[in-house]
Amino acid sequence: MAEPKAPSTPHAIHPIMSIHPIEFRYGTKEMKDIWEEDFRLRCLFRVEAALSQAEEELGMIPKGAAAEIAAAAKATRPERAKQIEDEIGHDMMATVLAMAEESPKYGEWIHLGATSNDILDTATGLQIKASLDVLEPKLKKLLALLLEKAIQNKTLVCAGRTHGQIAVPTTYGLRFAIWASEIARHIERLVQLRPRAAVGKMSGAVGTQAAYGKNGMEIQARVMHYLGLTEVDVSNQVVQRDRHAEMVCWMALVASTLDKIFVEMRTLQRTEIAEVEEGFGKKQVGSSTMPHKRNPIKSEQICGLSRIVRAQILPAFENIPLWDERDLTNSSCERIVFPEAFIFTDHLITLATRTLSGLSLRPENIERNLTLLHGLNMAENVMVELAKKGVGRQQAHEIMRQSSMMAFEQKRELADILLENEIVMANLKSEEIEALLDPHQYIGTAVAQVERLYEKLSQSFLR
Repeated sequence: MAEPKAPSTPHAIHPIMSIHPIEFRYGTKEMKDIWEEDFRLRCLFRVEAALSQAEEELGMIPKGAAAEIAAAAKATRPERAKQIEDEIGHDMMATVLAMAEESPKYGEWIHLGATSNDILDTATGLQIKASLDVLEPKLKKLLALLLEKAIQNKTLVCAGRTHGQIAVPTTYGLRFAIWASEIARHIERLVQLRPRAAVGKMSGAVGTQAAYGKNGMEIQARVMHYLGLTEVDVSNQVVQRDRHAEMVCWMALVASTLDKIFVEMRTLQRTEIAEVEEGFGKKQVGSSTMPHKRNPIKSEQICGLSRIVRAQILPAFENIPLWDERDLTNSSCERIVFPEAFIFTDHLITLATRTLSGLSLRPENIERNLTLLHGLNMAENVMVELAKKGVGRQQAHEIMRQSSMMAFEQKRELADILLENEIVMANLKSEEIEALLDPHQYIGTAVAQVERLYEKLSQSFLR
């Protein structure tokens, strides 16, 4: 079969189709809006207006200039800045010229003393601040949901698993609590990260603030105050990229926690385990050829897209070592790294919350798997009790190891094997053995741990 050819007809006949899945498949509108070029340009206009305000207050530009430039910042059309950029090939200067067209009297005073990255990096700080403002309440909503599920299922005993094998019992409440605790740490990290990442600067061409004269440090402080950003302590021509690398690492941590949760959700949805099930619509199709399938596609999407967020770590770290006072190697890749990292992280949190909200637990299968090994998963409990009765711990371990292997090989109940062991019967009564092999009674402090975490995190984050 011949290879398909690219259409040669004009776009007016065949409109341009989307290329990146962010455009049509992934992401929320509120986060996409922050990283669209229109918002970016409006952030640039805001920074220029804030700079003019600080300079007028310090007597560096004429009285009345700041008000006119602020009005120009609101009136300037982002598309006009793009038109000028197409003509002159410089994005920052195009912004200045577009604003100057809307400021007939004081347009010449726009951008006085500033280098491009005074404006560009500070505008990025505004975008980061807006993005974190979106993510924080969403993480708190996810935390609240996990805590609710933890407390609802604090006594729901299930088979614990290590190395993919059934271990001693745990509870679903403890599982949800562990995930809630991890999300809470991410919220703490966000709070700590915010003043390091949502930053701006007015430091001039190489960081000396020479073009601002003696007012340089005061200009920077005032501009960041007006914009609600943290000012850098020192910089060269750019904000140092360790800040942004930390921010991307934080998003990768969040994505990895969600990956962790939904790897477990996928495992627990296996046909032969079937303890949980993500929501499945009445008209939803699981497979194009196997009509019976109920695939965990939302969980799989979360696991897949988390890889994209983690993939942004390497370029973020490679943007830290720039030449001398700066080069331009960070700029092009950050146009991809920042939007992708934020949009996908936001998408993952949103999808995770929605999927967990529709999650169903299947108690009958949970109970089936809990008792699947006919008591073998309770061997530890019997071993500990034998040790308490005076049988040496190592001897008790060997007795239970041999008994467990025998029960497994002979496909018998562990209780029956133990009733035939002289040492066991010399120390335990049959009713004691029965009680020790009850998995519902071997969850230690799981309930108390869940209750303690629920109270702690509810007070810290949700009130």
